[in-house]
Amino acid sequence: MSDSPVRHEQADGVATITLNRPEALNSLTHDTKEALRDAVEYVASDVAVRCVVITGTGRAFSVGQDLGEHVDNLATKSMAEIWATVPEHFTPIASAIATMPKPVIAAVNGVAAGAGAAIALACDLRLFADTAGLNTAFTSIGLSCDTGTAWTLPRLIGYAKAVELLLLPRTVNATEAAGLGLATRVVPAPELAAAVGELARTLAAGPTMAYAAVKRVVAYGATHDLAATLAVEGKQMALTGASQDHRDAVAAFLAKQPPVFHGR
Repeated sequence: MSDSPVRHEQADGVATITLNRPEALNSLTHDTKEALRDAVEYVASDVAVRCVVITGTGRAFSVGQDLGEHVDNLATKSMAEIWATVPEHFTPIASAIATMPKPVIAAVNGVAAGAGAAIALACDLRLFADTAGLNTAFTSIGLSCDTGTAWTLPRLIGYAKAVELLLLPRTVNATEAAGLGLATRVVPAPELAAAVGELARTLAAGPTMAYAAVKRVVAYGATHDLAATLAVEGKQMALTGASQDHRDAVAAFLAKQPPVFHGR
């Protein structure tokens, strides 16, 4: 529905989740966080979905927690009630995005700040409009970071730069984001939807099991030693080696034809 804070559409193996509060820069109210959490968990488990796109409407991707609602909560709720939103909403959102067995693209159409930035960072690929920017924002309002930022940001740009951007938050524009490795690609704003659509269709037509295995082993390798990572690589290679996609791709190679993947 057009008045829903989060829209979920699906076509040709691509699920698009759109934050839909443009008048509030797609800030995250309680209802928005619940809808987003439910949407990302649903597409993560839906075998018909082979690629996911997360984006926003209007001028922003998302500026994170809705501070108007937060101020009201500070006046009416206990600290335990207020901060339950981290394990109930922000943590499962980040976890579902980062671990789902399919590629996730953030179409960063505008500013991404706080938890909004963290949601983009949890995605596998980030296409930025040239007018977009990213700001960690958390310490600007006296808070630590959440939504997986402490895990994703250092792995994307290194410990020192991650700490800098967290301690001294500022808006990183699209050009700098590309230079740092935060943006996979920067495109002119009017071309963002088309570029994201093309990439999403390419990934949705690809070897979904192999993509999932790569995500698993790269995440594992980030926190384990070489020997343990090699063992997990072997298991994932055996898993994908037994897939129909692998057999079909080898047959297509021998026949000098392009492979057709089915995601199994």
